Amino acid sequence: MKEKTIDYVLRTTWFAVQKMYNEEAAKFEATMSTAFTLLSIDPKQGTPSTALGPKMGMESTSLSRILKNLEERALIKRIPNPEDGRGVLIHLTELGLEKREDSRQRVFRFNDKVKSEIGIEKINHFYDVSETILNLINENKIF
Repeated sequence: MKEKTIDYVLRTTWFAVQKMYNEEAAKFEATMSTAFTLLSIDPKQGTPSTALGPKMGMESTSLSRILKNLEERALIKRIPNPEDGRGVLIHLTELGLEKREDSRQRVFRFNDKVKSEIGIEKINHFYDVSETILNLINENKIF
């Protein structure tokens, strides 16, 4: 068997995780992206719309579509930012808070299952390896 490259393993694993979350989210007429957005919004204070994209690592055009969809489904509401008249805070509605909690519980279920199968020592190694890869990329040490 040929040796698999690191990026191949990362990519195929991520696609499998994404598929799993999308299949689960589809049961609730949602997607992994909408659930991730709900999880990225501060449930008490709201989140400035301009901070949400960078926080999630998304382009503004993709995020705009998701926010529009969430607003149409009454999961979020946009409120003028009292500290910056030009800005908007994204707040979760009561329904949005419920859906956020559903998403949160599924993320914890995934994490708990993986941790119980792998063990904390290997998980810590995984975090170390992932952080090293991210640092190499961020510090432009690869290309």
